[in-house]
Amino acid sequence: MNPPLKEVRVVEFEGLGPGPLAGRMLADMGAQVTVIARPQKGAVTELLGGTGGNPLRFGKTIVALDLKRDEDRAKARELLVSADALIEGNRPGVMEKLGLGPAECARINPKLVYGRMTGWGQQGPLAMAAGHDLNYVALTGLLSLSAHRGERPIVPPTVVGDAAGALGLAFGMVCALLDVRGGGSGRVVDGAIVDVLAMLGSIAQWVRRSGQLDSAEPSPFHDSPFYDVYACADGRFITLGALEPQFYALLLEKLGLSDVEPSAQYHVRTWPALKERFAALFASQPRAYWDTLLEGSDVCYAPVLSVAEAAVHPHNAARGIYSVGVDGGIHVVGAPRFTPLDSA
Repeated sequence: MNPPLKEVRVVEFEGLGPGPLAGRMLADMGAQVTVIARPQKGAVTELLGGTGGNPLRFGKTIVALDLKRDEDRAKARELLVSADALIEGNRPGVMEKLGLGPAECARINPKLVYGRMTGWGQQGPLAMAAGHDLNYVALTGLLSLSAHRGERPIVPPTVVGDAAGALGLAFGMVCALLDVRGGGSGRVVDGAIVDVLAMLGSIAQWVRRSGQLDSAEPSPFHDSPFYDVYACADGRFITLGALEPQFYALLLEKLGLSDVEPSAQYHVRTWPALKERFAALFASQPRAYWDTLLEGSDVCYAPVLSVAEAAVHPHNAARGIYSVGVDGGIHVVGAPRFTPLDSA
């Protein structure tokens, strides 16, 4: 199939992480993305990304411009005249100082969708402060939900905040592009990571209302034996997520715990002792044993894989999610995928 955004032209003012990731998402969907790159590589890019190829540039056209120079700013404006969308990830006010803010762009291209990628948003007391993924997740309250009681919370670096913000910006830009194609006017898409994260936390807020998160009451997500990470005999880890009664009953059956009553799953007073029993059981065998016994069944099981292991896991390999380059770098294909409606 033709990619859905094949006729969309995007100009990306290259920044860090989430802005380029949003551009990569649009490029994966077929958009023609032209990146305006700084002549020199930034310090964080060097420290975190090294000297190898940048996967966030995949599928894009790179144009090096020094926006401190009048002639290079003029070249950037020329690109924007025929563009459908723009992505920028600077602090508030930077694009305006360059003469490339929304008001200036509206004069040269009134149909432009202007995507702004920031951590804290364009307004608010923190708008001008620096921040990174971990900080944004913390401010939404969602970081606190990642820890067991009394333990230090942590989330996978760059995934929860930056990647969620990138996805939110890409989604907002496509929504705006659809409106423009239908006759609407250009608009600014404010892709503040804290806004997107808070919205994505709606399910957690729903669960919280029942007292099962962020309260003194026992939580199935933090205190139960059937939703947790367990260590194995070889020092590796596995995960369980058997929240539903039928999945929990199957888990007990496969573990041979015939003396545990499945209907008592949510009797919270039994959780501490049963969790200790689960922990001892999983610690008695290596991870491969539990993979053989539980993976692929309805007990809601998965091993905790390293990134390298994930690239070669049979399920991920069957779906073609990852490929490994000659340099050993792991590449990820674009998602979601598309098939013809009548192909089933």
